Amino acid sequence: MAGKEATVFILDLGRSMSEKQVGRSTTDLDWALDYVWDKITTTVATGRKTAQMSVVGFRTDETHLAGVMEDEDGYEGVNIFTPLKQFLLEDIRALQEKLKPSATDEGDVLSALAAALTLIDAATTGKSGNRLKYDRKVIIITNGRGFIDAADLNAIASKAKGDEVEITILGVDFDDPEGGYKEENKDDTKKENEATLKTLADKSDGIFATLAVAIDQLDIPRIKETRPVPNYKGTLTLGDNQNYDTTFTVDIERYPCTMLAKPPTASSFVFRTDLGSAPGPSTQSSNTVAGDDHAGGDLSAVRNQRVYQVDNPDEPGSKKNVELDELERGYEYGRTAVHISESDANVVKLETNPCLDIIGFVQGERFDRYLAMSRSHFIVPQKANDQAQLALSAFIHALFEAECYGIARLVPKENKAPIIVLLVPRIEPDFEALIDVELPFEEDMRRYKFPPLDKKITVTGKVIEKHHELPDQNLMTAMNDYVDAMDLSEFGRDDDGNPTEYMKFEDTYSPLLHRINHIIRWRATNDSYTELPSPPQILLKYSAPPADLVANAELEVNKLVNASGVKKVPPKQKGRGKRSLGDREKPLSGLDVDELLGNLKRVKIDSANLIPSFKQALAATDDLDAIQAAADEMSTAIRTYISSSVGESGYGRALEAIRVMRDEITELEEPEIYNKFIKELKMDILGGKLKGDRREMWWRIRGSKYGLIDRKRSFASEVSEEEAAEFYKATRRERERHL
Repeated sequence: MAGKEATVFILDLGRSMSEKQVGRSTTDLDWALDYVWDKITTTVATGRKTAQMSVVGFRTDETHLAGVMEDEDGYEGVNIFTPLKQFLLEDIRALQEKLKPSATDEGDVLSALAAALTLIDAATTGKSGNRLKYDRKVIIITNGRGFIDAADLNAIASKAKGDEVEITILGVDFDDPEGGYKEENKDDTKKENEATLKTLADKSDGIFATLAVAIDQLDIPRIKETRPVPNYKGTLTLGDNQNYDTTFTVDIERYPCTMLAKPPTASSFVFRTDLGSAPGPSTQSSNTVAGDDHAGGDLSAVRNQRVYQVDNPDEPGSKKNVELDELERGYEYGRTAVHISESDANVVKLETNPCLDIIGFVQGERFDRYLAMSRSHFIVPQKANDQAQLALSAFIHALFEAECYGIARLVPKENKAPIIVLLVPRIEPDFEALIDVELPFEEDMRRYKFPPLDKKITVTGKVIEKHHELPDQNLMTAMNDYVDAMDLSEFGRDDDGNPTEYMKFEDTYSPLLHRINHIIRWRATNDSYTELPSPPQILLKYSAPPADLVANAELEVNKLVNASGVKKVPPKQKGRGKRSLGDREKPLSGLDVDELLGNLKRVKIDSANLIPSFKQALAATDDLDAIQAAADEMSTAIRTYISSSVGESGYGRALEAIRVMRDEITELEEPEIYNKFIKELKMDILGGKLKGDRREMWWRIRGSKYGLIDRKRSFASEVSEEEAAEFYKATRRERERHL
C-alpha cells in the first residue's frame, strides 16, 4: 500500500510568463504547464485518496489565501486555487480555466512558499497536534523575473527542513552548467533571483534544476512500485512433523517476485437519467470520473442486475424468476448440463490445509527451464525471527553447495488445490532466499512430435540428408555470419564509451501499457477531439533494429539472400478490386502463359470441372460480354445440379458454385450480373421450375447468405442493405403465386 502524500505546486503566473523565449513555439507558462499537468494527471490516474494535491499561484491578479493565512499583508499576488485534496477529472477541467497569465508582476515566490508550508502543516497535523506520516513536497516553477524579498529566506528554509518538506525548484531557462546551457544577455534581476532560489534549495536540502531537464524526463515512463504482499505465511517442512519430532520446520513467508502490469481498462457510463439511481453493482470506477455523489454530474455509472429464470411447470412456455440459493450447480459436458449435488461434490472435493512440504530433491542440471508454469516467488524467513533466518540460510546454502533443487507441495490457503513447486537457492551479498516456480503435473504435459530439421526420413525409413527443402552448408554459413553481424550484446555504449549491451532490460518499456497511459493523461487536459500526440520516442527506440547495425550487416544480408535463393513473391490479389490483365503480376519465370494463350480464344466452362474452368474463363478476359457469357454458362450448370439432384445430393455442389460465382463477380465489380442471376434462380426454385419441389435449396442459399450483392459488399452495386435483407424473405403471396 502506497504511503500518504501531500504535494503543493507553486506556479508563476506573472505577465512575463506569457512570453516565448529561446525560439520556443509555446509560452513559458504553457511549457511549465506541460510538466504540471503530467504530474497531476499521473497522480489522478492512480485513484489514491491518500495522494492529495494543491495548486498555488503567485504574481496573480487576485489575492486569495483560502483562510490559510490570517492576514493578507505581505501576501499580495498569492492565490491558493485549491486546498489539499484528492484531484478528480472535474478538478483538472476547472483548474485549466484559472491558470492563465496575469497582467501584473507583483507577487513574491517566498510568500507563496510560506503559504504552501502552512497549508501542508494544517492538512498533515492530527487533532492532538502530532505530525501525521506524510510525504510532504513543494514544487516551485518560475522564470525568476519577479521581485523576491529574501529577508525571511532562512526562516522559511528552516521551517521546510524541520517539517521534512522536500522543495523542488524548477526554473525556466535557468543556467545549467551540467547540461551546458547558459542564457545570454540575462538581466541582473534574474541573475539575483536564480542565486536566491539556489540558496533556498541548498539550505532546505531541496532540489534545484532547470525546467528543461524536468520536461525531458516526462517521456520516461514511471515504473509503479508496489509494496509486496505475502500470498503464503506458514512453515517450510521436511519430514512428517505430525508424527515425528525429528523434522525440519522453518517459519517462512512467500512473496511474488514480479507482477504483470496491465493497461487500464475502459469503464462504461451513460448520461444521467432518473434511472441512474437504481440499485445494483456498478462497473464504473469512482476514482476516475465524478461519482453519483457529485451534484450536477452528467454521467452515471452503468449498473447491472442478474436474474435467474427456470421453466414454469404451471404455465408451459413461460419462465419464472428464482433466487440463486434455490439453484444447484451444473457442469457443461458437451451440450449436456450435468447436475452434481452439493453432497456428491463434497465427496470428491479434496480437503487441504495450508502447507509447504518438501517431497524430494533433483539435480539442477536435470531441470529444464521450459517446465516452469508460473511467475516466480521469493521464499524468505519470517520477519524478526532469528531462528528461522538461521535455519533457512543453512538450507539455502546446503542446496547451493549440493547443486540441487528442492521439490515441494504447496497449499497456499485452506481447501485450495495443491501445486508442486521447484525451490531454487538464491544467494547474494546482502540477500538470501528460495525462488519457487510451479511445476506441471502429468496432465499438464503436451508432447508433440515434429520431423527433424536437418534430415528427411521417408516412409520406408530411408534417411535423406541432401534435399531441396534442407539447408546446405553454404546457407548455414551465411545464416551464421548474419546472426553474428546482428549481435546486440555489445552494440551499445556506456557513459565512458565502452561496449555494452544495446537493449538492457531496465531500459525497455511496454509500448502498450505506457502509450495508453500517455494518451489518458493527454486526454484529461485536452477535451477537444484533436489529433492524438505522437508516442514518446523512448517507446519507439527498440521497435526496429539500429540503423547502424543494419547498415554494417548489409554484406551478410546479401550473402544470405543469394545462398537461400530468396525471390520476391507477387502480392496476393485482394477480394474487392478491379482485376485487369494489365494489373496482373508477371510470373517469376518471366513467361506468362496466360498472356500468350489467354486472348486466343475464350475459355469454355466445363461442367465436369466447373469451378476451376469458370475462374480460368474470368481470368483470361476483360471483355464484359465474355464475362456475361461465362456467368450464363455457370448459371446453366448450377440449374442442372439442382434439377438433376436426387433428393439433396446435388445441393452442396450447387451451393459451392454459387459462392464462387458471387465472390468472383464481386471482385470484378460487376454485381448486377450476379444479382440478376440470383433473382431468377429464386423465382425458378420457389416456382417449382427445376423439376420438383426444390425449396430446400433456397433455404440453404438463405442460410449461407448468398443473396444479393449490396452496396456494403461492392460500391458498384445499386442494391441497398435493406433491399438485400428483404430479398431473403419469401412472402406468402409469392409462394402461392409460384406453387
